[in-house]
Amino acid sequence: MGMTQWIKKRVAWFLLAGVWLMATTAQAELIVLAAPLSDDPYYAEVREGIFDFHVAFANGIGAGDSVLVLTDGASYEKYARVLGAERVAIAPMPDIWMRDFSDANPTHPVMFRYTAAGQGGGRVGQREADQVQDVLFALTQKARLDFQESDLLNDGGNWVTDGFGQVVVSRKFLRDNALTEAAARKRLRKLPGVNHIAFIEADEQGGLEHADGVVNFVGENILMVNSYPDDPDYARELEADLKRGLPGVQIHPITTPYDGSQVYDERFGSACGLYTNALTTPNYIYLPQFGIPQDQIAIKQIKALTNKQIIPIPTEQVCFMGGGVRCMSWQLRGGNASRLLDYFRKGDVGR
Repeated sequence: MGMTQWIKKRVAWFLLAGVWLMATTAQAELIVLAAPLSDDPYYAEVREGIFDFHVAFANGIGAGDSVLVLTDGASYEKYARVLGAERVAIAPMPDIWMRDFSDANPTHPVMFRYTAAGQGGGRVGQREADQVQDVLFALTQKARLDFQESDLLNDGGNWVTDGFGQVVVSRKFLRDNALTEAAARKRLRKLPGVNHIAFIEADEQGGLEHADGVVNFVGENILMVNSYPDDPDYARELEADLKRGLPGVQIHPITTPYDGSQVYDERFGSACGLYTNALTTPNYIYLPQFGIPQDQIAIKQIKALTNKQIIPIPTEQVCFMGGGVRCMSWQLRGGNASRLLDYFRKGDVGR
């Protein structure tokens, strides 16, 4: 190894150690993003937009929280040049939607078996979904992350929790696992950190049917939900399901200027105009912004519900793909955050 490479590597280690200290601070979170594989044709047309979104998101991270972008070798220099070597590591992920195949609930991590919906469904889709999750699982084992494993089928986007025991999932979970609500509730309550569960109907049937496109917690048992002025029956059903499953829940509809005019993949719809797809951490709410007047309305509405700081994140570059701020984020806290960063700090980061 030449002297210049040695210096670069030592600097990367030093800087990553700083990220490690921030991530292990009480109430801090490490947010992990994944760049698309450089040779993946599926993302070829939107790769630059994803890069711009990642950069904006990473640069918006609040004090205390930290971010790490996982890339392949071909994309590493591009990301590291803009974000700094301390916030980028070479660990290629097969997909960018880290939320769905990673462990859910950073306070009590559990990894469900990733469902086939995002991979086209059926046996072939499930085999591909397992392969996607296996890549991440291998990384978690190398880094010695601690979480509970579950053979129940679910996506992280269909696991919305406040971190205090309240959980919302769509009824797709019941169909995927051939369970009644009573049986599903019994099994889920055996998981750590689960007290009450609300099962809701997704607002669009078919496809992913994730709960995080409908609701999101902004605090303990405090939910922001999409407003449905054109579908009052669904809005009433949603409210009833939430109140039945979550005793004492506070429900707050917010502006929902949904825009499905541009869709990248017909299987997944659009997340444009869905402020519920925000990322909530102990101190911040990273709120999607779409470059429309309703952005400011949403900020004002959510500020009235929480003492957390609202951090706007431009999301119009990716929302038409079906997700954004929450969908791309793997959240880690405490020991798991420190162990993952320590793994990269001691490894060949930047090589």
